Amino acid sequence: MAQTSVVVPEVGMAAAAATACPCSGSLVPYPPPRAGPGMTVRRKCLRAAQAELGAGLLNGLVESMRASSPTHARAAAALAAGVDEEHAAWMAKHPSALGKFEEIVAASKGKQIVMFLDYDGTLSPIVNDPDAAFMSETMRMAVRSVAKQFPTAIVSGRCRDKVFEFVKLAELYYAGSHGMDIKGPAKSSSGHAKSKAKGVLFQPASEFLPMIEQVTQRLIEETRHVRGAKVENNKFCVSVHFRCVDEKSWASLAETVKGVVREYPKLRVSQGRMVFEVRPSIKWDKGKALEFLLESLGFAECSNVLPVYIGDDRTDEDAFRMLRQRTGQGVGILVSKHPKETSASFSLQEPAEVMEFLLRLVEWKQLSKARLRLRRRAADHGATA
Repeated sequence: MAQTSVVVPEVGMAAAAATACPCSGSLVPYPPPRAGPGMTVRRKCLRAAQAELGAGLLNGLVESMRASSPTHARAAAALAAGVDEEHAAWMAKHPSALGKFEEIVAASKGKQIVMFLDYDGTLSPIVNDPDAAFMSETMRMAVRSVAKQFPTAIVSGRCRDKVFEFVKLAELYYAGSHGMDIKGPAKSSSGHAKSKAKGVLFQPASEFLPMIEQVTQRLIEETRHVRGAKVENNKFCVSVHFRCVDEKSWASLAETVKGVVREYPKLRVSQGRMVFEVRPSIKWDKGKALEFLLESLGFAECSNVLPVYIGDDRTDEDAFRMLRQRTGQGVGILVSKHPKETSASFSLQEPAEVMEFLLRLVEWKQLSKARLRLRRRAADHGATA
């Protein structure tokens, strides 16, 4: 299979200091707030985000669709029925990344943190119309601040260009189509001092582009009869969204999608969060994309790096499993309010908590830098005394 791997001129990741956002942390206990304008900004970020987010085999497949895509009504009914104990047991196994924040940053001692972020359901709320999955300005500010402190990549099932239109931050790496379309930062900067990052363009499934175009048109035609179904061409894969489809039509939609894909033996179907994903049958996924990005950043086979991956979908499990294989040298964080089978080590409930976690990382990094400067200043003073 032909692969395209083109190295383009070297660019860095943003490294200027971000505005501090110290506060007490409204979600879990955290050190007392300190005076300053940053505290107001951080509280504003959280309030805004929380306000936005306030808002046979076939039978087995349908049951799987229900299980992986719980509605708010079913979740409330489950809690009312007394499954709190199940949730508590799951949380004990996958504790909050906010509650374990000090433990996570302690694991990064002497290591370079590298951030990997899913988009839908992680940086933006899940919405009925996938074209309207906009991230808030406060979340964008948080991601930009993180990227100034750590190499940062967005890893999404969406088309890379579409994700970039949502995020609008040129200093990030973008891995679209489940990692089958990777591009390095477009914005030149002074870069992270220890990063050997190069801008890259990597598309391991280029030969499938005509086939993806063809199957997209077939799926559009074949699903016209299913009210609420939406087919999205994500360049190297196709997404068939069923969030707005009546549950009574799920079985019909599933059989329709499977029937179309059966005609394309080089493609396969997987299920995500209220979506079917049709993609090339190549050994490439978000976990492989994570490895490729680490190598592009100059951290291949390095023990002094701590990858942190935050995602909410089944497709993110490939990345979580890859981190598990790194023998503790990685942090997987699942975004979910409901217990799910996962290889992630920690959890966050919703994008509002993701933003809180990102802002805490920024504050922690800035405080670490400030302490280091004070120690150096004290050492220099002692040497000249």
